[in-house]
Amino acid sequence: MDDVITEVRAVVGDPAVPLGADTALIGDGSVLDSMGLVELCLRLEDRATAMGFEFDWTSETAMSRSRSMFRTVEALQEEFSRQLAEQA
Repeated sequence: MDDVITEVRAVVGDPAVPLGADTALIGDGSVLDSMGLVELCLRLEDRATAMGFEFDWTSETAMSRSRSMFRTVEALQEEFSRQLAEQA
C-alpha cells in the first residue's frame, strides 16, 4: 500500500492527516478534492512509468462511489498492483 499512501500523502501535504487502507479518496469524507484526485492520478502515472508500466486510471466506473478504484486507498493500491502484475 506504500505506493498509493506515499502519493496521497504528497498530494494532501499535511503529515497530520491520518491515512490508512480505508481512507476515502472520493465521496463523503474524502481527503482529496477533485484537483487533488487529478494530481494523484498524474503522480501515479509517473510512478508507474518509472516502474516500467502504464497506469490507466480511466474507466467507466472510475467515479462510481460503490465500484471505483478511487473508493479507498486500498482499492486504488489493489488496482495499481493489478495493472503492474498484468504488464510485468
